[in-house]
Amino acid sequence: MQVDHIRGAAEHISAARIDGRRMSALPSGIRPDDETEAYAVQSRVHEILAANRRGRVVGHKIGCTTPVMQEYLGIHNPCAGAIFQPTVHFQQGMLKHADFLHPGVEAEIAVFLGEEIAARDGGHDRDSVADAVQGVFAAIEIVDDRWDDYTAIDTPTLIADDFFGAGCVLGDPVADWQDLDLTGLKGEMRINGKVVGDGCSGDILGHPFEALAWLANSLSARGESLMQGQIVMLGSVVQTKWVEHMDEVEVEVEKLGKVTAWFG
Repeated sequence: MQVDHIRGAAEHISAARIDGRRMSALPSGIRPDDETEAYAVQSRVHEILAANRRGRVVGHKIGCTTPVMQEYLGIHNPCAGAIFQPTVHFQQGMLKHADFLHPGVEAEIAVFLGEEIAARDGGHDRDSVADAVQGVFAAIEIVDDRWDDYTAIDTPTLIADDFFGAGCVLGDPVADWQDLDLTGLKGEMRINGKVVGDGCSGDILGHPFEALAWLANSLSARGESLMQGQIVMLGSVVQTKWVEHMDEVEVEVEKLGKVTAWFG
């Protein structure tokens, strides 16, 4: 993909996000053909948004790491996007529904990195990334459907637009996560007090840290690293739920606690 095509795709996506308007499919001449091109466009989108006072990137989200989300979106491999500092909330997220085009929520497990995860000969696995994890959270990922019809948009284009990423709400961090069985924690989502889905932490690629290792290896292939102090959302154990004005969302993960979001 030529540099001017990367720039054109990134400007198309960024302008829509800055203006708060929906997008249709990218023009064929600037549409990324594969995930390598998609992440190149995504990187340029981050630069443009940061230059337009949308904040700095403080972490990453990973989508399609669980069977329920892979089936829902028809995408059977993980896909990553960025988390921007102003979109991170703690414990109780008080959100304005009108700030989104079509907001949704996901029930997630997230981690905070106490040290950098740099490239490693032979690649990373879940054991090699574990030492960098300083805290584990129950979390709500906030997503936004910014497309006229996302079902008609190809995967590389969705990745270029941060794969629906729009923020997160993090619960209290659990520092002694080593004492937990991270493959067997039940997660549940409630909207306005009604259970709308549940799943298990082991649904995330068999172990949540498998998703973290995947991201570390993906970034390494692009000459980047997971950095100390970053947040990583590892994937949803519940199918995305689209929320209405005044909805209250609660996610509870066994032994990791609760986190809430309200869309007023």
